[in-house]
Parts: sequence; C-alpha cells; structure tokens
Amino acid sequence: MSYLKFDKTLLTNLEESLPIEYLRTNKYGAYSSTTVTGCNTRKYHGLLVTPVPELDDENHVLLSSLDETVIQHGAEFNLGIHKYDGDNFAPRGHKYIREFNCETISTNTYRVGGVILTRESLLARNEPRVLLRYTLVEAHSETTLKLRPQLAFRSVNELTHRNNNVNYDYETVDNGVGMCLYPGYPTLYMQLSKECRYVSCPDWNNGVEYIREQVRGYGYKEDLFMPGYFEVQIKKGESIIFSAGLSPVKSTGLKASFTKEYNLRPHRDSFFNCLKISAESNILTRNGEEYIIAGWPWFKIRARDTFIALPGSTLIIGNVPEFEKIMQPAQQALKRYMMDGITDPFIQEIEDPDIPLWALWSIQQYAKYVSLEKAYKLYGDFVMQILDYIIGDHAPEMDLRPNGLVYSLGEDKAVTWMNATEFGRPITPRSGFIVEFNALWYNGLMFAIEMLQTDKSQEAKRRISLYKEWAKRYEENFQKTFTAPGGYLYDYVTETYNDANVRPNQLFALGLKYTPLDKPARKAALDMVTKELLTPKGIRSLTPKAGLYRPYYVGNASERNYAYHNGACWPWLLGIYTEAYLSVFTRSGVTFIKRRLMSYEEEMSRHCIGTLSEVFDGNPPFSGHGAQSLSINQAEVLRAIRIVNDYVPETDLHLRPDKSVNNPKRGGTAE
Repeated sequence: MSYLKFDKTLLTNLEESLPIEYLRTNKYGAYSSTTVTGCNTRKYHGLLVTPVPELDDENHVLLSSLDETVIQHGAEFNLGIHKYDGDNFAPRGHKYIREFNCETISTNTYRVGGVILTRESLLARNEPRVLLRYTLVEAHSETTLKLRPQLAFRSVNELTHRNNNVNYDYETVDNGVGMCLYPGYPTLYMQLSKECRYVSCPDWNNGVEYIREQVRGYGYKEDLFMPGYFEVQIKKGESIIFSAGLSPVKSTGLKASFTKEYNLRPHRDSFFNCLKISAESNILTRNGEEYIIAGWPWFKIRARDTFIALPGSTLIIGNVPEFEKIMQPAQQALKRYMMDGITDPFIQEIEDPDIPLWALWSIQQYAKYVSLEKAYKLYGDFVMQILDYIIGDHAPEMDLRPNGLVYSLGEDKAVTWMNATEFGRPITPRSGFIVEFNALWYNGLMFAIEMLQTDKSQEAKRRISLYKEWAKRYEENFQKTFTAPGGYLYDYVTETYNDANVRPNQLFALGLKYTPLDKPARKAALDMVTKELLTPKGIRSLTPKAGLYRPYYVGNASERNYAYHNGACWPWLLGIYTEAYLSVFTRSGVTFIKRRLMSYEEEMSRHCIGTLSEVFDGNPPFSGHGAQSLSINQAEVLRAIRIVNDYVPETDLHLRPDKSVNNPKRGGTAE
C-alpha cells in the first residue's frame, strides 16, 4: 500500500483536491509544482520554474502546464484543467483521473473509456529540465496523444497577459522545437522520445485564474501563450518521454535519462522519510557552493534560516559532509560581515544581530552529533571570532551591557525572527534585552568554554577566565531581568518597559543546553508555554489572551502580516520545545512529545504533499498556510524526532561553568 496515494473519490472532488499540491525541486534551484489534479492554483505553479540569472535573482515560470489529449476514432478527450471566471473549470480533465501517487515520483493515472494512461513527472536533479513519461497501459484501438504546452515566460512574482511582443518563431530540433518568447530569456527546448508531428498554431489561453492568489489579495488572472501542439502515435504498453529544458538533448537518450533519474529517487514511504527528503530538497548549489534555501516557492537563501535549519537538514539525517559544505560559505559570509561590514550576494540578512548567535548554536549541534574535538578543530577559531566580535563591542546592532546581557534596538527595524513589517516598520517590535538573544548568548559562551577545556594552552585558559566572568555577570542578572510575576519569562525588557505577552521565545532559555535557570524555574515557564501556546501543529507565536492575538493566517497581505507572529503556529519551535520539555520531565515526557510529533503525520497528505506548510492557524482546525515548504520546519521537527529517539535521562543540573561544562549533553548522545 502506498504511503502517499489519492483515489478518484478525492481527485474528482475539486473542493478537496485543489488545495493539495506537490513540489519537486533540484540543486539548480529549479522546481516543478502544481496540484494533484494538474490545475495550477498559484502564480508560482508550473511544470518548469527556474532561475534565470541573466535577468534577476527570481525564479521564472517557463512551462506553466502541458495539456494532454487522448484521441481515439477521431474523438478527443482532454485531460487538462484550468480555472476561469465564475468558478468555471475547463477542460475538466480531472474527471478522468483515477489515481495520484507520489511515493516515488508524481504519477497520475487516467481512464478514458477503454484507455488507461499514466503520466509520471520528475525534475532532473542538477539542471532545469522536467521529464514526463506517458505510458499507455490499456487501449483497444489506435491511440494518438496530443500535447499542448502553455507558456508563461515571466517571473513568479508577476503575471503575463496577451501581448504583441511575444516571439512566434521557433527552431526545429531532434523530435521537437525550441522557442524563446521574450528577449533576455533562455530558449526552452521541448522534445519527445519518439518521432512526432509538431503543428504551429499560436494562440492564447485567456483568463486563467489562480485561486490562491485571489484569496491572498493579489492579481490572479493570466493569459498563457500556446505556440502549437505535438501529436504522436502511442501503442499499448509503450512509453513516450516528453522533455522540457534549457538545452536540446538527443531524443534517443530520453528513456535512459528518465530511468536513470527515476532510479535515484528515494521513497516517501514514511513520515520520517518524507521530512528527510523535504529537508534535502532545500539544499541548492550556487557557484560551486552549497546553501539552504529558506523555503519554497518564494523564499531566498537567508542567514538565520540557514543556521537554524542546518543541523536538522544534515546531521540529524546522517549527512555530516553536507553540514560542512553548507557551513563553509555561511561561515565565510558571516566573517566578512563581522570584519568589514560586507554583506553577502547570496545569503540575505547576514547583518541581523542574532545571526552570530545562531551560528554558535549550529556549531554546538555539530559538536553534539559529531564530536566536540572535531568541532573545535574545524570551527574553534570561528567561535572565538564571534565572541570577540560581541565582547569587543563591534556588533553594530547588539550591545553587550556590563550586566552580562545583550541589548538590541528593534523599535524601527525588525531584528529578530519575528520580522514581519508594515510600511517598513516591524509589526512586532522587539527591542532591548530580547529573551532568545540572551539565551543564545549565554549558551554560546558556555559552549565556547566547553570547547576550550579541550585546549591546554595559555590562550585557552585566558579565554575561559574571560568567558566565565561574563557568564557570572549574566547569571546574576538574567533571572531578575526576565522573570515575570507568573513565573514565565518576559519576551523583551527595556529600561522602561517589560513585555509581558506570553510568547514562545522564552523556550530558548528553557531548552538550550546551557541555562542559568534551575529546574523549578524552567518548569514554571514551560507550564505557561504549554498551557498558552502549544497546539497540535506547533507553538503559537502569541497567547490567545493577548489583545493582539490573530489566530487565522488569512486575508490580504496586511491581515496575514499581522497574524504572522501574533497567533500563527510554527512547527520549527517544536525542536526547542522538545528539549525544554525533556529537560524538565525527563523520561516521563517522551510519550507526550511523541504524541505531539504524530500530529504532523497527517500533514504529509495535506497542503503540499510530503512536507510541512510555512505556518498553521492558531485556532482549530489548525490549517496550514503560506509557503508550501519552510526549511526550518522540516529541520527542527526532524531534530525533535532524533532527540526523542536518542533520549537518555540524566540527573538535573544547574548548568554553571564550574559544575557542568564537561557533563554529557542533555537529551541525547553524540554519534
């Protein structure tokens, strides 16, 4: 039985099937995505969407869709489907779908009378090329397959409309054609593995609508260019490959290429494997370097997301070399910024003040799952450089105060992961002593001490003494600065204001390996988080008791922005929640966390298949919204699974530099 299979009952019911999408990506940064019926519902959907670096740094929809028609005895049965004005769908090809299966690759099975046809779709791993394999499983008479490409040639952020600038010319290649609609774009080559007939009859498919863009308050109508169609005879038991890419290929090699690509595909046959494959799909190659994209389909490579997602996307699934490859350009980018203030051309937001703190955390995970000694060898100098940067008062937006706490100004600029803005200003302005900044800072200090204790040099001893002094000041002031009357932690504190809203950011002071809080203090704060913020789909970004609470991530862009960090649930926070929960409840908490993780399994067949949506509503039914996939969500849920599976209880410790630096890591064992 397939793990991800959908039958005709669901597929023919558009109300149920249109919200279900699939997404396939590759290291080039290209992707292929649509719904299980083949009806595009986002302007981001397309069979081939790829970067066009000659134009800009955005992805571009080249091949929007490919409408198939089965012809028998002169009768045409169109398998395509598009939405038009007034909830009209045409040609309504979904009524012929009998099954959609994407355990290995995306496979549609159609039945038209006595004809059974399968369409298998895959994206090449290292180049922008989509391959479709059509197999005629059953037919009682001569059958012709007609393929009509629908082209967009535009940025994913735009829509195209009927115009006189389109280039109707095409070049003939081996069993196909190549065409480029507008200057600056690459030529798209469309070819078949079998001799075929191409008929040029330029036309426009006017008024195609994208439901999700309409709901989101954006432009949602588009005209797609149809240059012509391919016709090919197909026999019972025969398979024909359609290829669309940026370079021509030998048509005789298409079947072998498809088989080779197919054999490289892993199986999405379990919850863990779905998340693992999804996490790996976020890894891109740029100029020979490896990066993690923040999410699909509209996110870029971002510094904070990179360091948060890196351990779960590599170490947790046993790919240590990939961690090292991705850390290399990220490390160099952060070094350049710390030394010279130079931002990176690929990694966005490297200048945010908490980025060095997340880098320390990411390296700490490497030490946990590989070894402390190797972490010190590879990244020890980098860790010390970060601490020198902060202690030496070189960080422009983060100030280390004499009380040992770090202070950042976030009134006018969003400086934390809660970075939604309206009219250029943060919707959730968090400023002053920010709780997760300080939790990460202390944890980073203590981790550096742990590393340095493997080094017997005088310089190491000097640094240990310096870091312990800062840690001591921190321990004397953290609890009295952040502890709210209810026993939980303030979200941020300034000289004149304590933000008492219950938010999830305090979890980092409860769950990181090093914390100045004793077990009773951690339990009090954790109980508040569990009571106010925990849901079946993640941790709420704000308590429902707050006046700013917005539970549903719906409406226009402004309404969604206000809900983004004021009620929406975030799966990625389950990673630190798991660490906090097990640090307090030890072995007795394992079953509780496992139940929380199980609630995500149903998401593998909802929204975007095999992955986790960007955010979820804060109130029932906790529906998924936003981007199809977010790297930190997959990574941190994977890390939570690993923490639970590896869990080894230990005696509760007050994690102080003179007591616990050499103790085993809480909640797991190193590999």
